[in-house]
Amino acid sequence: MNRTLSYTVTAPDAGIRTWQFLRRRGFSHRNLTDLRKYPEGVTADGHLLRMKDILKEGMQIRIEIIESESSPNVVPVELPLDILYEDEDIIVLNKPAGMPLHPSRGNYLNSLANALAFYYMKQEKPFIFRCPNRLDRDTSGVTVVAKHMVSGNMLATMVANREVTREYLAIVKGQLTPAEGTIDAPLSREDGPTIKRFVDPEHGERAVTHYRTVSFRNGHTLVALKLETGRTHQIRVHMKYIGYPLIGDYLYNPDMSHIGRQALHSAHMSFAHPITGEPLSFSAPLPEDMARVLQ
Repeated sequence: MNRTLSYTVTAPDAGIRTWQFLRRRGFSHRNLTDLRKYPEGVTADGHLLRMKDILKEGMQIRIEIIESESSPNVVPVELPLDILYEDEDIIVLNKPAGMPLHPSRGNYLNSLANALAFYYMKQEKPFIFRCPNRLDRDTSGVTVVAKHMVSGNMLATMVANREVTREYLAIVKGQLTPAEGTIDAPLSREDGPTIKRFVDPEHGERAVTHYRTVSFRNGHTLVALKLETGRTHQIRVHMKYIGYPLIGDYLYNPDMSHIGRQALHSAHMSFAHPITGEPLSFSAPLPEDMARVLQ
């Protein structure tokens, strides 16, 4: 994707160097290295600006991001997309269950990356897949994808700094007791060729999940969850740990009678726009398969 960013040097930034100015705005060292490759990557008032140049108040800085290649090994495939928001920097989607984020063994043609590659190919735009947040293949809901290298780096930094907040909805069998609480239980990966995790108080990495009951219907509890940490399978393992595994979870609760996947949905996501700083918030309704369990 090609993108032009514009900044005005104000008094607090006068006297610093170009690289310092851009670093203050969230550009990574890698971003600065890549910008040097473009003939007009960074200019001020129409003139080429070097990273070591001293800035003056009132300068008009222009950043030209030019990406002409698409993600290698991602085949464009026409798949439905539920787009919640899109601008020049990001695209926010409601991912369906059963769609992995990235192509992988056995999932070469059905990922979100494949769908986006086709979406932008039809617009004759290159696209490099940059998704800083992780959703399992069978977890549905809100996810955000960056459209160029700068927004991609900024979003990745925000996720690492826990500046992207997300609330999940899950379904468990029975009435959750207590109705709300916090699970603070370290997680480790099981030995051998498996992706399973388990609670490991001695050697595990700290994992904290906050939960609350939303409703109790048809013998099941709808639970809202927020993560203080972002460990793999954290919600799934923590809910099993307290005696309420997610229904349909083939790894941690192999009872497929209710729903053909773990009943987990990314319902809400909030963050500051990586380029403009504007507060953004997105929601995706409970999918039909989960809603049906509660009827």
